[in-house]
Amino acid sequence: MCDTLCSIGPNGALFAKNSDRPSYEVQLIESHAARPAGGTLRTTHIEIADAGAFALMGARPEWGWGLEHGVNEHGVAIGNEKLYTRLYANKEPSALTGMDLVRLGLERGRTADEALEVITSLLEEHGQGGVCDLTTGESYFSSFLICDARSGWVLETSGRSWAARPIIGSAAISNRITIRTDWTRASADVERGYDWDERRHPRAPTEHADVRLAASNACLADDAVTRGTLARHLRDHGRGEWISVCMHLKDFQNTTSSIIAQLPEKAGLPVRAWVAPGQPCVSAFVPVFPPHAVPAALADTSTWHAYESLRKWQEADSEALPRIREAFDTLEADLWAEADSVAGEPEQQAAFVEEAWRRVWEATQRFVSVRSL
Repeated sequence: MCDTLCSIGPNGALFAKNSDRPSYEVQLIESHAARPAGGTLRTTHIEIADAGAFALMGARPEWGWGLEHGVNEHGVAIGNEKLYTRLYANKEPSALTGMDLVRLGLERGRTADEALEVITSLLEEHGQGGVCDLTTGESYFSSFLICDARSGWVLETSGRSWAARPIIGSAAISNRITIRTDWTRASADVERGYDWDERRHPRAPTEHADVRLAASNACLADDAVTRGTLARHLRDHGRGEWISVCMHLKDFQNTTSSIIAQLPEKAGLPVRAWVAPGQPCVSAFVPVFPPHAVPAALADTSTWHAYESLRKWQEADSEALPRIREAFDTLEADLWAEADSVAGEPEQQAAFVEEAWRRVWEATQRFVSVRSL
């Protein structure tokens, strides 16, 4: 389960996602350098021709190659969601996963339009298939939210079939089909005027997605969506475990990584992001400047496990969360303001990001120590 949303305005776009995965699946936040074309590329389950890659930052389950979400050097951001369709994903042969397609779209797309073309072309060529959840052995198809500073797409898939609608102003996706007849691009097997919702499995559970999707759309209805409102939304516990944006299904599924990205319309301004390792309610959104000014420690499994410890504390003790938030909220606000001051100073960004992470990690370790007592 996941939730992804974006808001596109005259000054650029804001993109955000909660990645909901098995509770004990480690998720790493990594910076990846550009790569020249040539040879073959090993994705999660298959090898494909390597067309090269743009530099990017993204979050991935440690066992796989693909990304849950990310942003590249050209300011393209992509996130994906599990979809239930009439086609049974577990019967499909090993191929590309939705997470692989997120990463490939970021590696090869300079714009949202290009990333859409990359994903759909690879989907039609190689198909979707193979395990997407190592804990359960489940395979699934995906929807995607793809955006840059000026435009974006909602893309929904079933096997090699797909439909896409352009984003006008804002959009949100969750774990259900949202496209009806409003698509403007689709695979060749989709007839003009076709209601894409016909691909939805009639017994697919949608209540949990419907409530979270409504919450995302309410957030986007704000006249001035900001990184702050998105951070609060990603931490929202809503009406309870199963239907909260910040997901807590103890020992089954939790939010395991989150991102907010700012994609500037004006040339020369940096792509910015704020990333929360682990569950965002017990973590801090650390300011980074992707693709390169990203703390290496975020790709260390021990970092993720520290926030797992805080999540378990929060689940066991109702008084833990206010204590954690009191400290992290103050630190987060300070770091965000300081990050604003270096946004126009590229030579200072890497050093600032490392110092910001040091301060977040010190605060985290104090809580981990309390938890271990």
